[in-house]
Amino acid sequence: MPWSRPGREESRGPELGLARGPSQTQFIDVNELQFSSDLVDRIRGLSGEYDERAYLFVLAALEYSQQRRPVRGHIPGSELAWACRDFAIEQYGLLARSVLSYWGVTSTEDFGRIVFGLIEADLLIQHPTDKIEDFSAVFDFVTAFDESYPWAGVERSVGTAG
Repeated sequence: MPWSRPGREESRGPELGLARGPSQTQFIDVNELQFSSDLVDRIRGLSGEYDERAYLFVLAALEYSQQRRPVRGHIPGSELAWACRDFAIEQYGLLARSVLSYWGVTSTEDFGRIVFGLIEADLLIQHPTDKIEDFSAVFDFVTAFDESYPWAGVERSVGTAG
């Protein structure tokens, strides 16, 4: 079982090779995830380009994305990149880009390299249409994390006052 949440019954995700909990939507807290030692060992065996927490983060973001869908299934690369952005902001707030950068993740292409690393380590299953280019320039990190941060109670003006 690659990951589990304490007190949850486990079952297999259909195309992802990830364990999952009950079918009702229940958002996860990355701090509550418990990863098996086998999964962590396999991630540590991957290239040292990214901090191991970046790989664990992408797995958690994948589950986060699955839980937001009415039916579990394949998630295209660009959708997963946006899910990583949303999950990072939910988990780390204004520090999201800094945390990802500390782990070596500075572009959506990095999410793609992490996903394909997880596929090579047999931790994810590749869909026949998946390619690393699906993660290319999905969004700009500065714009997505800093300039469009969802400030609560602040309304952004579209035009400028004259």
